[in-house]
Amino acid sequence: MKKKIGILLATAGMLIASGCNEDLLDVKNENNYTDVSYFKTQTQFNEAVLATYAVFSHTGMMAREWYFVFDLLANDAERASPLVGTELQLADYSFNNNNEDIVGLWSSLYRMIFRANLALKVIEGWETATEAEAAAKRQYIAEAHWLRGFAYFNLVTNWGRVPLRMTFEDSQSNSFPRSSVADVWQVVESEFTAAIPDLPVAHAPEQKGRATKGAAIAFLGRTYLFQKKYDEAIAQLAQLTAAPFTYSLDPSYDHLFSEDNINSPETVFDVNHTYTTSNTQYYMFGGQEGTNGKTFHTGRAQEYGFNDWQNVVASDALVEAHTYANPQSGAPYIDPRAKLTYYGTAQNGGDTKYCDACSGGPIDYDYGFFGNSYRKYQPYEFQQYTEAPMSGINTHVLRYADVLLMLAECYIEKNSPDVATGIGYINDVRNRPSVMAENYPVGLGQDAARTALRRERQIEFAGEQSRWFDLVRWGIAKEVLNAEHPAGPGQQPFLDKHYLFPIPIDERNSNAELAADVANDWN
Repeated sequence: MKKKIGILLATAGMLIASGCNEDLLDVKNENNYTDVSYFKTQTQFNEAVLATYAVFSHTGMMAREWYFVFDLLANDAERASPLVGTELQLADYSFNNNNEDIVGLWSSLYRMIFRANLALKVIEGWETATEAEAAAKRQYIAEAHWLRGFAYFNLVTNWGRVPLRMTFEDSQSNSFPRSSVADVWQVVESEFTAAIPDLPVAHAPEQKGRATKGAAIAFLGRTYLFQKKYDEAIAQLAQLTAAPFTYSLDPSYDHLFSEDNINSPETVFDVNHTYTTSNTQYYMFGGQEGTNGKTFHTGRAQEYGFNDWQNVVASDALVEAHTYANPQSGAPYIDPRAKLTYYGTAQNGGDTKYCDACSGGPIDYDYGFFGNSYRKYQPYEFQQYTEAPMSGINTHVLRYADVLLMLAECYIEKNSPDVATGIGYINDVRNRPSVMAENYPVGLGQDAARTALRRERQIEFAGEQSRWFDLVRWGIAKEVLNAEHPAGPGQQPFLDKHYLFPIPIDERNSNAELAADVANDWN
């Protein structure tokens, strides 16, 4: 699956570009394909879907900018001295409507929608000859709906009111109005609902990385949770805890962030990364479609790595969150996940050695020089340096621990007598064999349970681009983030406007209907 996506990037770019330039010349170029002339076989219909998945590697997405955007905005990561420019603006809240990372995210999400719309258009016209082809057609359509749902989920959570381009023809129109938040959420619900029936419970090993029935159910549950539709969320998420689904917590927290994490029993949906050849090392800085496009790795290990570029460090707030009152005794307690999340000191619970599996043996971590550095998603237990931006560690988008903690949140927010059920799900996550954190008493009241849930999410999903979505939907981003890094020299305050991203200036320049609907030069 990883290689198939990369190989098809150049083809996808050619197809979509040709579909966007109609009637420019009266002369017909017989070497150019169109959406009508190209898609004829199952292989080509599959390519249309895979090209939509390929957007996960594009600017603003998981090859690079995604982790910077959401880790820095949520203070899961703090700037280190090499961090400059576009990403530094995210760290100090000085970004505007021309920030390249945010512009890239908007553009790629709409590119995903464009390609899903194209896939739906051409696949609907596929006249299948066998039941196997008919089943493939249903699956491809379901995947296109899932991908479009993913894109609109991230658009509505980060920008609020956005244009709903629901057909291939809509995607070719520059000027398009914004829809209400309620209408966009309704589309997200409909997309994941439409995807569920025809997605498989699991894919063959060579197809791992494609959306499954569980991924559609999980994202539908997440969609309901974000709208505070707790009963509807429970109805979806609870399905994933029983047959035919076989999800479970990975016994090893480390395994979740290893090169082999595609085989974790905890994976509900992840973006698959793979490294091919040295001439593609820096593809994530642009040129994802073309000669550099036949790869699909991520630069995170290099960018976050203390022995490499170290653009960021684990934030002080994240490290401090790992020390709290023991849920049983009330005494000071360091969460066992500290040593699995960051390199630090014995006092703050971080791992004090690295290269445990290297041929030369463990090396003392130099905290005085590096500070607190991310251990998750890094290869430093096996090699001293990352060597180049070529990590094949898959990016978790949603894993089973998140399913359990979303269920916990639903029950806690429903309040008595459901809080105890929610605490039970939190304790399930804490009882991972490689963690075994002290359990919370099931008799906690709602306020204490909510505090426990929010801390649990911060710790469990540190550096997984989750906290931003949590703080924003809970409505506490402003108070929390301003407390964690107060405004001062080199740090602007988090303002009310920051709950939504600014509409990119390029979009405003090309979309007159949207431009007329933007307030205060922001959103």
